[in-house]
Amino acid sequence: MAITYSQAGVSIEEGEKTVDSIREAAKRTFSKNVLTGIGSFGAAFRIAGYKKPVLISSADGIGTKLKVAILAGRHDTVGECLVNHCVNDIMVQGAEPLFFLDYFAMGQLDAAVAGSVIRGIARGCERNGCALIGGETAEMPGLYKKGEYDVAGFIVGACEEKDLVTGAGIEAGDVLIGLPSDGLHTNGYSLARKLLFEVAKYKVNQRVEELGETVGEVLLRVHVSYAGALRALRKAKLLKGAAHITGGGITDNTPRMLPAGTNAKILTRSWKVPALFELLRRIGDVPEEDWRRTFNLGIGMIVCVGAEEKGRALEVLGRAGFAPVVVGKVVRGKKSEKPRVIYA
Repeated sequence: MAITYSQAGVSIEEGEKTVDSIREAAKRTFSKNVLTGIGSFGAAFRIAGYKKPVLISSADGIGTKLKVAILAGRHDTVGECLVNHCVNDIMVQGAEPLFFLDYFAMGQLDAAVAGSVIRGIARGCERNGCALIGGETAEMPGLYKKGEYDVAGFIVGACEEKDLVTGAGIEAGDVLIGLPSDGLHTNGYSLARKLLFEVAKYKVNQRVEELGETVGEVLLRVHVSYAGALRALRKAKLLKGAAHITGGGITDNTPRMLPAGTNAKILTRSWKVPALFELLRRIGDVPEEDWRRTFNLGIGMIVCVGAEEKGRALEVLGRAGFAPVVVGKVVRGKKSEKPRVIYA
């Protein structure tokens, strides 16, 4: 008996349908520097306008937030989350995003689901000013359960070598300004899902009074892009360093921008922790250290500016559409020790 690829669980037609469904969305992200179209073996991009360009790249996924999307049957936000996460990661080092590639894998390809996710990626690229120039859509029966999928992204950006943000000029006395998050963003979902769905027994479409919305709505909010804030600070020549608050929370991410001999003193009462994080802590009686290293607690980005520039930086960030809050300052540390966060 003849056995086809389809009988092995792979539908070439569904793959073609998926690509066709996102082709126009991807084209809307193109600039004059995109030299190839969707469907070529390799994507070509011209680097123009730089004298001594430095390429900055990052690859990431969005973890078990996908489990919530699958449970809720809502796939329109996770793609944009992925792009915003990657954009934030390279922009803290001074890059402007150039182009993005995605990887989408599913056990049994569903063009409607895949299309929704990838159109979200295209929307994120369009809003952040980068081109979605390629990717991979894989159907892998036996590797993923029916209805499950994974998605990852790879981003490339560039800046002039002289404009690379390294944090080397940060010194004791500099001010740390926090920019609000819009929920969990893309980290801490394994613990959050256990607490909300297993311990508290909430349903994904159940409305929680203290949150003012359903569990699914609050967990599937789009990861904030801080591109506008970072661009505004760079343009005003105020940015000394920045830390994207992702896995590891404020505790582990803030020190990544600090030079040797400095620490970050974070004032924990300088901002109001959103109700979601307080709820999670209460449900599981989560130890404070674990709580702070798992979740962003309402601060998705921390930027460093000179003490004398604090007022101007707050004004610039406000005009860019953000609600900044001073969350601490840089203090002296031992050069023999790694920079760390001191909570006060």
